[in-house]
Amino acid sequence: MIRFSLHCDKEHEFEAWFSSSKDFDGQAERGLVECPICGSRQIGKSLMAPAVTVSRDTSARPLAMDPERREMMRKLREMVQAVRQNSEDVGDRFADEARKIHHGEAEARGIIGKATADDAKSLIEDGIDIAPLPELPDDLS
Repeated sequence: MIRFSLHCDKEHEFEAWFSSSKDFDGQAERGLVECPICGSRQIGKSLMAPAVTVSRDTSARPLAMDPERREMMRKLREMVQAVRQNSEDVGDRFADEARKIHHGEAEARGIIGKATADDAKSLIEDGIDIAPLPELPDDLS
């Protein structure tokens, strides 16, 4: 998976994960990538600096944020927590269960779980709405 820094035509900046650059290009061309702030589907890649790790001890890396980004992270954490609390964790059965729900073969409900990049791509290509649930720094400790 590759994390892209993206921007919309209204200059909102955000990040998203894709299995490849080609995957991003294909989804963007089909209008499947949209700005989480304004909903625009006019999305482009932003310049990115490579991530350089100087230490393997990730617990010691500080993350500097201005108050606006700190509040945005707080809200994102709350959203992730709400999704986890109100969804059934189906683990590695995610792709199969999402298809069953989509085709009316299983009860419609919120689910979370794990899927390979190929499974996620296939679900999206089949018109099944999915989204990655971010792992935030507090989740990794």
